[in-house]
Amino acid sequence: MDFEVPILSGEGDNDYARYMRTDALLALQRGPDEMVHRDELLFQTVHQSTELWLKHACFEVTGATELVRANEPDGAARLLARAALGVDLVTQQLEMMRHLSPWDFQTVRGVLGHGSGFESPGWRSVRQTSQELGLAFDSLVTTVDVRLVDLYRGSQDVPLYRLAEAMVEWDERVALWRARHYKVATRVIGHDVVGTKGTPVDVLTRLLSHKFFPELWRVRTELTDSVPLP
Repeated sequence: MDFEVPILSGEGDNDYARYMRTDALLALQRGPDEMVHRDELLFQTVHQSTELWLKHACFEVTGATELVRANEPDGAARLLARAALGVDLVTQQLEMMRHLSPWDFQTVRGVLGHGSGFESPGWRSVRQTSQELGLAFDSLVTTVDVRLVDLYRGSQDVPLYRLAEAMVEWDERVALWRARHYKVATRVIGHDVVGTKGTPVDVLTRLLSHKFFPELWRVRTELTDSVPLP
């Protein structure tokens, strides 16, 4: 057998290229003859890979939601751990944006049109899938007839508790991305300025305290308030 001969259908000189669709993937960025600045490749790489990781993360959250509806909290928690790691990787790659100088970004910004991160399909999907997960969790809690405060006062070695904490982890990882993204944005373009969509950059500060599952954060306050200070 000649292992150099591809056996998969599709475009590409070998099976790796055909399965991974690398020809199409690597053609999605602006070429050198199209760039107004060399850092366009950095900018597109960060944002395009973010969309891929968010696609995967939301795929896992959707799968977790289906398992919650099927009353399989441990399986859901495992998928949420994958999703949270995906958002962590998205947050880490924001470090690349530190290498984009404020002045050079003004050149890149000129070819973005009215494009804005607010239009990201990945982050829209994060909001939608998180909402669906929250509704499924609320329904499960109602079905098993347990109060969250009692769940958290009990054993940590129960599936529903592990699911609740996996949801908190997902919520927190997204919040950490928001905070890091805000700092990166203001480091590059400053405060009190208007973004490419005509939206003030400082509107991002309103999102920093947003929680997908407020009841899972509120129960912590309830636990603290229930114990008097010495």
